[in-house]
Amino acid sequence: MKEFTIDINCDVGEGVGNEAAIFPYISSCNIACGGHAGDLESMKEIVQLAILHNTRIGAHPSYPDKANFGREVMDIPDHALIQSIKNQLSAFYEVLDELGGTLHHIKPHGALYNQIAKDEWLAEVFLKAVEEYRTTTILYAPFNSIIAQKASDQGWKLWYEAFADRNYNPDLSLVSRKDEKALIRQPKEVLNHVLPIIKEAKVKSVSGEFHKIKADTLCVHGDTASALEILMYLSKELPNHQVQIQQ
Repeated sequence: MKEFTIDINCDVGEGVGNEAAIFPYISSCNIACGGHAGDLESMKEIVQLAILHNTRIGAHPSYPDKANFGREVMDIPDHALIQSIKNQLSAFYEVLDELGGTLHHIKPHGALYNQIAKDEWLAEVFLKAVEEYRTTTILYAPFNSIIAQKASDQGWKLWYEAFADRNYNPDLSLVSRKDEKALIRQPKEVLNHVLPIIKEAKVKSVSGEFHKIKADTLCVHGDTASALEILMYLSKELPNHQVQIQQ
């Protein structure tokens, strides 16, 4: 019987404080670097945890908008957004240098992530901001998105990301967090959601139909109330379905 492997990532360093509990169950992490959450002290704390658990380390830059946790689209000049992203990544890189960590990937956060998936101009702006990391770092991006297409054209190595605890619209966009159907909170429902993604390269949307998708990594949001419960359940159940968490 065919075996499958999947990376499981989690957004961390966002003030929830559950990282020590969840790190044993994930294989990569995305650490807030000051845009929507986090500061130098939280970055240091989480990087140390990642090193301790041999977890792949990613930077999680955002719109500079702590007031809205980076989940609202900002009206910000291109040059200001580029500078903010550069500053976030520079600060994060200094922490990695100090602690001996290695930057594995970059994953934008929240509204920025969702906008560059569909906005050509903003995708180009983001890629300008992260250009210096292009040859050494992987970009986590959604399948069949504008940012994935443009990044691939520019020579980035991509890992396609899908969301374990979020529902999808038929166009592969995420159901808005303002909708009660946005989040998948029950561990068994999460498992049923991700198995077709991993094993059949398809996802069931809220319309009830399946749509083609590819995923190298699955995200469980660290601020989902049941995140730890979900991760523990996946760790136990995925091997029973011929799926191993990628180390």
